[in-house]
Parts: sequence; C-alpha cells; structure tokens
Amino acid sequence: MGILSGVRVLDCSIAMAGPFAAQRLGDMGADVIKVEPTTGEWQRHVAAGGATGNRINVSFLSLNRNKRSLAVDLKSPEGKALLLDMVRDADVFLQNYRPGVAARLGVDYETLSAINPRLIYVSMSGYGEDGPYRNYPGQDLLLQSMSGAMMSTGAAGQPPSPAGQYLVDAVTAYTAFEGALAALFHRERTGEGQLVQVNMLDAITTIQMQELSVFTVGNKPQTRSAEPHAHAYIRAPYGVFATSDGYISIAMASLKKLGALIDEPFFADLDDETDSWRLRDEIFACTRVRLVTRTSAEWLALFRENDIWAAPVYGYADLVEDEQIKHNGTFVEYDHPSEGRVKTPGFPIRFSKSPTTIERGAPQVGEHTREILREAGKDEAEIERLLSAGVVKADA
Repeated sequence: MGILSGVRVLDCSIAMAGPFAAQRLGDMGADVIKVEPTTGEWQRHVAAGGATGNRINVSFLSLNRNKRSLAVDLKSPEGKALLLDMVRDADVFLQNYRPGVAARLGVDYETLSAINPRLIYVSMSGYGEDGPYRNYPGQDLLLQSMSGAMMSTGAAGQPPSPAGQYLVDAVTAYTAFEGALAALFHRERTGEGQLVQVNMLDAITTIQMQELSVFTVGNKPQTRSAEPHAHAYIRAPYGVFATSDGYISIAMASLKKLGALIDEPFFADLDDETDSWRLRDEIFACTRVRLVTRTSAEWLALFRENDIWAAPVYGYADLVEDEQIKHNGTFVEYDHPSEGRVKTPGFPIRFSKSPTTIERGAPQVGEHTREILREAGKDEAEIERLLSAGVVKADA
C-alpha cells in the first residue's frame, strides 16, 4: 500500500501543473478522482509535440496515471450537487482555475470548507489570487519570461534563452505537491483542514533564491558575457563546448588543472576566484578552441580521471539508454488498455516501507464514473438517470 493510501483527492485541475501535482499524490497511493467535463479535460484534445495517441493523447497520458475519471457537468445543478456531496469524504481538493472561476462555480474554499472543515484545498494560479496580474494567462513561457531566469544564460547580444521544458509548470506542480503533503501533516496534528495557495510566479522566482540574493544582497548585476556562458553568476569555465563529435559541459574547473589537460598555457597563472570572473569570455573562448580537437569520450575520460567536473550533453535518445538511468529504474513501463506499452518517467522518491506503484494508466473520459457514483451511494437506477440526462458521462 502506498504511503498516502486512504487519502482521497478530487482533482479538478487542467493542463500540466495541477494534473502533475495530483499524479504525484496518486503515485504515492492516494485515490485521485479526475473530475472532468463530459467532453473530457482540455489537455486530452491538444497534441504534445505532434504526438497524439489512440484514444488518449501523449500529453494527457503522461500527467494522469493512477487516477480514476469522473465525467460530470459541473455547470448543471445536479452535477455540482454530486461534486459537493463527494467533498464531504474528500481529503484534498485541487484546482487551477483562473482567479474567480471557482467562486462562480460554487467550489471555492469558503464553500467547500463549510461542507468539510478537514478539507485540504489546494488552489493554483498564474500570478496569485489577487493583485494587478490576477487575470493574466498563467502560461509557462510567459512566466519564464517574467522570472528573470532567461537573462542568466546565453551570450550578451543574443536573444534570451528559455528552458527546453515546461519548467514553471513542473516547479509549480512540485510546490503544490509539497504544500498538500505539509497540510495533510498539519491536519494529522490538529484535525483541521486549510487553504493552500500556490502561484507560478512565486514558484519560479523562489527557486532562484541564490541568484536573486546575489543581486539583491551582493549587489552584483545580472551580466551575460560575450561567449555563451551557462550562468550569469557562476565563474568560468561554465557551459557547453563542442568536441570533434558532439558536445560536453564543463562546470567550475580549476583553471590551472584544466589548462594543463587541454594544453592551454594561458590558464597556468590565473586565479580561480578573481580571474575566472574578470576574464570570463577569454577563458571560455580558449577552452572552446581546444576542445574541438578530440572526441567527447576522450575528453570525458581524461577529465573524470583528473577530477574535472564534466558531463556529456544528451538528447532523449541518449538519456533513455544511460546506464545510471537504467540502474535507477527512472523510467517505468506498463500496459495501457488503449495506448499499448507505455514507457515514461516514474516517481522519483523511494520509500523503503511504502513503495509507489502504478495501479492504472491515464483513464478514458468517465471511465470510472459508475463506480465512483456507486461509492457515493447512488443506486443503479439513479446512475442511469444521470447518464441519460447528460449530467455525467461513462466510458462505454
């Protein structure tokens, strides 16, 4: 049994951040009920990178395992009544509606906590529940742009560099996941539920605590160099360098030692703590010229033997075949009824006494509507009536 076995989560979220947070809870054993419209959650209908699927697209598949689907029309009085009835026995309610939408739907914290004072209500937003940006779209790239992070990498004079992942969504999901766990622990001690608010802007800002403190406390400007240095606040050499057959990264090497290994005499008399900042572009350029003379494997073997921090630059095809990834069991595989064999990243935390499992893959729209309604006390005649009226939908 998972560590959160017995915890019931009502997941009313969409897109990535909310569903990813709820999936984490499901991976740990919580009973996560995906509450979605009878037409299916928005993410079901948007292809990810051009990849679709058979009945479930890849994006939805990746974010909604270990969940059951209840397809219900919350805009209908009966549909909303069904959800409110389920709140009585729920432990966590998670939503990422735009500010004000939950209140309009009648599923805001004040309403639900009056029904169930022990409820943990996790509310996720782009910029906060109030304030001048409350109605702005909370999309990953837009938040990356505002976070300042794009100006910490790349070369001066070149366009800002966004991450190649939905970084803000992922960080926000983990923040919400952490908040839900902390609130559940608080409830174990006190018996009381509470409102947990998480927003994307704060989440992406606070993970830059070191960089921002260098700016706010250390008074060091965020200055990109002429060469494509990998971080505005880390000394040279620090970045990605071409070799004769690919790329490797080097991080904060001893200049004297690196110079000897790459046959660069200019580094011999440089000081790591002062010259590495003053001559950041020169150091990067010299390293760049030397590294193209040998293969990635040759440089990595030499650097690792001499305690120079270096790593290969992978694509996904390299990553999935990496020996440490395989050793760790980072990817999990399971059979899905409609999508076939699924290989996907698993849950990254190992518990010695309550390991995580995949009980089910991402559900079809309304796949579990009937069983969830039976658990809610509805008899077969009532379930058929709700289906006929279009209040709920069940997968055939």
